[in-house]
Amino acid sequence: MIREIAALWDEHLMTMRTVEHLQMFSISLIISVIIGVIIGVLIYSKPNIASPTLNILNILETIPDMALIVILLPLLRLGTGPTIAASVIYSILPIARNTYIGLKGVDDQYIYVAEAIGLSPREVLLKVRIPISLPLIAGGIRIALVFTMGVVTLGGLVAAGGLGTVIQNGIQLYEKDAILLAGLWTGILAVILDLAAGSIEKKLHERYGIWQPQQ
Repeated sequence: MIREIAALWDEHLMTMRTVEHLQMFSISLIISVIIGVIIGVLIYSKPNIASPTLNILNILETIPDMALIVILLPLLRLGTGPTIAASVIYSILPIARNTYIGLKGVDDQYIYVAEAIGLSPREVLLKVRIPISLPLIAGGIRIALVFTMGVVTLGGLVAAGGLGTVIQNGIQLYEKDAILLAGLWTGILAVILDLAAGSIEKKLHERYGIWQPQQ
């Protein structure tokens, strides 16, 4: 059994595909975190644009992931481009929303103390609001992680590489073993990454002790 799995693993270049998959996943998630946090801070600073911005992100989230990748094809062509772009678009909402809610929900007593010791509004944001909001921001990133893993897997349909390629080839060639192996391995990776994110979220909650970690 182990030999058969090893042979199938080598036949479908699973190690290389895993590296490709994690590279696309990492790039997508990093970009999503940067953009999502920036948007969250921006809409917190300008409350009048918060609702329209979140509504637009909600609308983008309703577009089927495969349809979004196809829409992006004329602009970014086949390969990693449309896959990463679609992953980012899907993952921005939970990060931006949680950042906004976290910043907005910080207890006034912490702000009063910060202002009393002479911190400027910028310093209050960077040294008080953002740190206290980290558990909730981490919860948003954890949700985005799941979205990103799913969309990156679909990248195999547009020649992006990764484990989605193995699944796609398996479907085309009716190789059930390849589909099962790649599908299970993708699921295992998603669980491992989610557990790691959950552990980080829990540590942040233990340190700041305000937001309950999302399940």
